[in-house]
Amino acid sequence: MFNKNIKLILAFLIIAYAVYQFVEGYVGNGIALIFLSLIFVFLYFRNEIILLAFLRMRKQDMEGTQKWLSKIKNPEASLIKKQQGYYNYLHGIIFSQKNLTQAEKYFKKALKLGLTMDYDVAMAKLSLAGIAMQKRRKREATTLLQEAKKLDKNNMLTDQIKMMQQQMKKI
Repeated sequence: MFNKNIKLILAFLIIAYAVYQFVEGYVGNGIALIFLSLIFVFLYFRNEIILLAFLRMRKQDMEGTQKWLSKIKNPEASLIKKQQGYYNYLHGIIFSQKNLTQAEKYFKKALKLGLTMDYDVAMAKLSLAGIAMQKRRKREATTLLQEAKKLDKNNMLTDQIKMMQQQMKKI
């Protein structure tokens, strides 16, 4: 909704007003304003539109996810680097059902920009391995599967990895 710089300016102004409230003796108001400023600092690091898009993705609503992501007009200017990674990650998931070449481009860009969670990196590499398998690039798919397996520390993707390895033996 707000530009990333506006969020920081708002947080700074609210903290300044909180300090003023502390000086005037209104400690409760100051504490409440500090908590309010933390919301803007949180939203600087986690974009609210991307959070809402993840909620739509969780409900398997790809059209709703696409609708929320389309509200971000200029992702390079309005998002920090990790948020741009998740922006491309979500687009990769959406396009993996429509256009594999486009999905591959988005996943590679997401990995280049960086993702915070190891699970998300593993999922992106697993998706890239599936795309490489469908395009008959067995060597690339094998290396991506091995990297995804190393990153999957909680064993949440083991079934998908085993299934892809069995499919690769058939190729």
